[in-house]
Amino acid sequence: MFQFISKREIETKIGSFKATNRIKMKQKRFETKDMETAVIFARVSSSGDRQTTERQILDLTDYADRNGMRVEQIYEEHISGAKKNHERPVLQECLTYCIDEGIDVLLLSELSRLGRNVDEVLANIRFAKENRLNIYFQKEGISIYGSDGKENPYLTIMIAVLGTCAQMERESIHYRLQSGRKVYVDKHIAETGKSGLGRKEGYRKPVETKKEEYKEALKLLRAGYPIRKVAKLTDVSESTIKRLKKEFAI
Repeated sequence: MFQFISKREIETKIGSFKATNRIKMKQKRFETKDMETAVIFARVSSSGDRQTTERQILDLTDYADRNGMRVEQIYEEHISGAKKNHERPVLQECLTYCIDEGIDVLLLSELSRLGRNVDEVLANIRFAKENRLNIYFQKEGISIYGSDGKENPYLTIMIAVLGTCAQMERESIHYRLQSGRKVYVDKHIAETGKSGLGRKEGYRKPVETKKEEYKEALKLLRAGYPIRKVAKLTDVSESTIKRLKKEFAI
């Protein structure tokens, strides 16, 4: 007799089959003493030259070498950790690669590299658990699974505590900034009738200051680089580059 099976049931069975196969592959590698496979994930908030992932990658590569792990892939992300998971394509690509390729462990320099929002981090941890992917956080010295393969019972608690503290710190900083801004504005309104925000009337940045501040941009403009390219290379807005080009008659 024909039995109807829904699409969701099929996907669940396929997912279960893949997860079982990954576990068997990992057990086989453990039994044959093959090297553990690892993926490195590094994140910084800024996309400019102020922050780089170099130190994270070097430290994690060294950790992998010392622990007999073979690094299969390295992912670098330049985005705020406060973003939602679905707004982080590099992280999603990394997790998908780890699951599809049966990677043993995902290496991160610290918990905040996975995210700064508690709910988003816990969602990633849950996803990793469901697919038997181990994640190691170097700074905290903790991972989802121990060397014996058993789940670490303290990880979820640690994530909740650290994440909540980080969130409270961000809210406190935001409050102090807004409070200070309000005091400044109220004082200027009382004294001058104006907010005191923005540039003063008639203010112009000295030419020498501009030459020093936009030295690289001016150099590229003189070398014939187009405005859009200069803006991208120097992380300066196109409108500013246009003003520089006109002011310095380049």
